[in-house]
Amino acid sequence: MGDYFERIVDVEVTGEEAGSLAERMVGWMVAEGLITREMSGDGVFSLQVDAGYEAGPNWERAVADSSDPSWVPGPVAVIVGRDHHVGGQGMAEADSATCPRCDTKTVIIDYPEEFEADQKVWQPFSDGIDTWKETGAGSVSCSSCGASVPVTEWQFGSGFALGALAFDFWGWPPLSVSFQAELSRQLGHRIEAQMGEF
Repeated sequence: MGDYFERIVDVEVTGEEAGSLAERMVGWMVAEGLITREMSGDGVFSLQVDAGYEAGPNWERAVADSSDPSWVPGPVAVIVGRDHHVGGQGMAEADSATCPRCDTKTVIIDYPEEFEADQKVWQPFSDGIDTWKETGAGSVSCSSCGASVPVTEWQFGSGFALGALAFDFWGWPPLSVSFQAELSRQLGHRIEAQMGEF
């Protein structure tokens, strides 16, 4: 339990579509009994929102193991708006980015020698992400092939995702693979999952 979260990020929805899709997904999860319409801020530490939907009577259907009878999951925060999402404990940068045109991997954090981003390498990605957040379109030129690639098409290292809609499951047991697949199907988009701790 504790202040852990599992985040599901829709990495394909546009900023313009995210609000209505969020409402539809909340309606679906309420109908399935996974959450209720009751809101609570208890145990919600998402950076973008301070309250979430309380777990419903059928929350066990979403998790891989519900055998602990004392487990009481926290709220599910719904985050709408273009943003970068980071798992783990607060890193703000991706550790790498791979160009989808030429498959060249750019190392941003050179583990295990370094544990902080090379700011000169990260800056073009940071600028592209900021532009995307503000306008819905940002790009980064690949240092290898020279292609100007939309920032949303770059393949970032694990634990870093861009998306306009995300769901933070606070204090839930690990979500099942089948639930994640169904959530992706309901969204109609590809998703990425992250784990983290506040």
